[in-house]
Amino acid sequence: MFSISEASEALGVTSHTLRYYEKEGIITPNRSSTGIRSYTDSHLKWLKFVMKLRETKMPISTIKDYTGLVMEGNHTRKERLTLLEEHQKNIQQQIEILLSTNEMLNDKIGSYKKALAE
Repeated sequence: MFSISEASEALGVTSHTLRYYEKEGIITPNRSSTGIRSYTDSHLKWLKFVMKLRETKMPISTIKDYTGLVMEGNHTRKERLTLLEEHQKNIQQQIEILLSTNEMLNDKIGSYKKALAE
C-alpha cells in the first residue's frame, strides 16, 4: 500500500493530479476509517496506463468513458477495444506529423549549419 505522497512520487505526478483523477472517477483509492487514501500496486499500474493515454493526447473525457466501461465489466470489451483502436489511429497520425516536422527541422538546421560554415 502506498500513501498519496508515495504514489505521486512513484508516478512522477503531484498529489493534486491523483486527487483530480479521483474526482473525475478515473481512480478510486482505498480509504482508511479516517479517510486517508492508499493505493495498491494495481492502482499504480492503472494510473501508469492512464498517464500514457494522457501523454498521447487522449482527452480526460475519453479516459473517463473508458474507465466507466472497464468498471461495467467484461460485456464492454468490444466498446473498449473500439475506443483504444480509435486512439491508436490518432497516435499514428501524431507520429506521422512528428516525423514530417522532424524532417523539415533537419532541413532547416542543415541550411543554418551550412550558412554558418561558409
